[in-house]
This record gives sequence, C-alpha cells and structure tokens, in this order.
Amino acid sequence: MCTVTFIARQWGYCLGMNRDEKLTRPTGLPPKEKKVNGRAVISPSEPGGGTWIALNDYGATLALINWYSITARVGGKAVSRGEVINSMSAASSADVAHAALAGLPLNRINPFRLIGVYPATGEIIEWRWNLSQLVRKHHRWKTQQWISSGFDEPTAQRVRGKSFQRAGRQHSADSLDWLRRLHRSHLPEAGPFSTCMHRADAATVSYTAVAVSSHHTTMRYHAGAPCQNCKPAIHRIQLDNRESYDNACHQESATR
Repeated sequence: MCTVTFIARQWGYCLGMNRDEKLTRPTGLPPKEKKVNGRAVISPSEPGGGTWIALNDYGATLALINWYSITARVGGKAVSRGEVINSMSAASSADVAHAALAGLPLNRINPFRLIGVYPATGEIIEWRWNLSQLVRKHHRWKTQQWISSGFDEPTAQRVRGKSFQRAGRQHSADSLDWLRRLHRSHLPEAGPFSTCMHRADAATVSYTAVAVSSHHTTMRYHAGAPCQNCKPAIHRIQLDNRESYDNACHQESATR
C-alpha cells in the first residue's frame, strides 16, 4: 500500500512517496547515508535492513510498491521485497539496475512494481514482477503517479488518481510544498482510499520526498503520517555526474 508521485522538471525532478503499512509492523528507521559499491546512497530502512526507497549520488531514485493485483504468492519462505532496492541502489543507469535485478532469486520474492528514475539518461523505468515474468516498462519523462493498495487497489487508484488530477491544475503543481499537500490529502475523506491513508488496521506511516537538481540531491523524510506536523529529517549529497546530467537535461528539454 503506497503512493508514488513523480514531478518532471526541466532541470531535474521531485518525487514523493507515502508508505502505507499495517500498524502491527515495526516502525521504519530514518534515512542514513551509506556507501554501496563505492557510491553514496541515502535510504530509510526497515529494522531488518530492507528499504522501500533509495537515492544515490547519480541522482537516481528507486521506489518499490507491492503489486496486490497479482494474487500469486511465494510458496515457503520468501525473500523480503525490502532487499530488492538494496541490491541495485548504487546503479548509475537502468541497464545496470536491470542486470542486478535479474540476478536476484525472483522466484522467492512476492510480486512488486519498482520505479526507477535515472536523470542522467532521462529514463523512468517501471519493473513489474508477477512471480512468473519480469517486465521492463519505459515511461515518458512527465509528471505521473503510481498507486498500490492491499484493501481495494482499483478503487484506490481511481480515487487517488482523481485527487492527483485535481491538484495538478493548481499553479504550484511543481513545488515541494504542493507535493507534500497532495500526499497529506484526505480527499474525498480520510480512509482507505485517501492519499494519506487511514484505516483501523493500517495507515500511511511515513512520507519521503526527493528533489534532484543539476547540483545536488535532497531527501526529506517525515516519520509518521504526512498529515501530522512533524519536522523532517533532511539529507543532501552532491551529484557525482553533473556534466553528463547537464547534457542529458539539455537533450531532454529539447524534446519536450
């Protein structure tokens, strides 16, 4: 159960993610910077070490949501989906990430959708794993959203999608404040289908916002539901590939 919103900018992007979980699950840990294969990576984590979102010093972001529309499940002991991003968080490109993903024991990992944003090449990739096939889908570099729900996924996608479209008509629709307001929204009412989700047994438990420009990357992490006025933990890292990123931005802006 999660909502991921991507905002395309001429010189970078923003991405917001609500993490929705059962209230009985352990509380996630705030982001830390670590080295993975020599690269700087920032991510929050589960107590066991897995994660649902990560940002690296190439400006690439990975965000994973469960795929509840696929009902098949691993027989026996499954590998946590939280380990998927850890295996590929340092990747500089979608091709490198795909190779790492294909090397995982996918037959022991339950269905998921994984969104990868690679500004150096202007790519947005969605990997879909349904326990029998790994599909790599390319998305255009434009503002868009992905939604999952273990309660009623089609209805959640429809209701949250309407909130997203309505909010997109506002003048501030490419700002971090707008992104936060969208992800704290209770429209049409606080419940299982609102973007900031509230149920008796589950809720939005954290909000993560990523901002990437040609100079640096920032991750803001709000522990608890985004409708709560909590102070975010903020982490910044310098981009390692500014020259190639700037070239890609020029190329991308010329095609829009």
